[in-house]
Amino acid sequence: MSAAGHAGSAPDASAIAARLRDADFVRLFATPDGDALAATGLLARALAACDVAYQASVTHDPGATDADLTVAVGHRTGDLELVDAPLAVAAHAVARELGAPPDATLALAGVVAAGAVPGAHADLLSASGLERRPGLAVPTDDVAEGLAHTTLAHASFSGDPEATARALAGVDREGRTLASLLALSTVEDATGAPRAAGAVERALRPYVTDGPFETLGGFADVLDAVARSSPGVGVALALGHDCRDAALSAWRDHAQAAHEAVRATDRERYDGLVVVRPRLDDVGALDTVARLVRDFRSPEPVVLALCERRAAVAGVEDVTTLVSETAAATGGRATGRGSRVHVDLDDDPEPFVETLKRGVSR
Repeated sequence: MSAAGHAGSAPDASAIAARLRDADFVRLFATPDGDALAATGLLARALAACDVAYQASVTHDPGATDADLTVAVGHRTGDLELVDAPLAVAAHAVARELGAPPDATLALAGVVAAGAVPGAHADLLSASGLERRPGLAVPTDDVAEGLAHTTLAHASFSGDPEATARALAGVDREGRTLASLLALSTVEDATGAPRAAGAVERALRPYVTDGPFETLGGFADVLDAVARSSPGVGVALALGHDCRDAALSAWRDHAQAAHEAVRATDRERYDGLVVVRPRLDDVGALDTVARLVRDFRSPEPVVLALCERRAAVAGVEDVTTLVSETAAATGGRATGRGSRVHVDLDDDPEPFVETLKRGVSR
């Protein structure tokens, strides 16, 4: 957590809660990703419990506001900023200071969406009461639907319900068997991608929830999909409204677009970088394409996905500084943090590509 313009003097959760409690109207604006969406939901619910008026939105471009207090969740432009991942953990602490009973499961879903491990947050796990079981980290009890649409892994049948049904034909629906099917299929299809075997672990041995979605990993997958492709549905979901069907529909559409793009796009390989140029009707899936290529198709540590004047960069390590500086030098605006950054470009994307290639190869 940090206060805008005061690097090195970040207020703690109680100080942030005090400013929120005293505000007449708070605007929350989040980056389009599952962690920031979960964090926004936690803060918004706590503000509502304290009778503080608020507006919540998910956007790459926050824009101007007349709010009494702005809270940037993942962005670096606001009166208050939450920028240290997992954002949902910081938001949970603030919500607790506000006196509202925060949803530990929502916070943990944000942790998973951030690519982190729930076990690193023992206090949240204890509060949630979640337990693990063998099987797949999918949001529904329909195995075929979950296996076809999860974006926690990419196999030859991903995004294709008919191909998934064929892969499941004659397969025991027991949890360990299904996990083995996904793990083996993913690794077999990921020739030359050294991170696939480790990355697929996110989709296996899930924590089971009693909320709107079957597993914690499935909840995180839905949060990330709706944050990127259907932010209005995403905000409603994070606020706790009954929009499960709409969220699952958006998740399926997002997953199909991303998986089809990964399968169809050619890969350009450079020193330290792979570039893909998918054709997408849903440009919200671009960041998911970059992540899936990084984890399951790329031999290089950084992936750049381009669609029109939008770019998504996914790295094995933190790429925030590299991508932000590249964007600033080539007329773009970067949002994101850690290993995943999105860029909106004002003009021809090729200068950005060439500058990023040089930066990665240094």
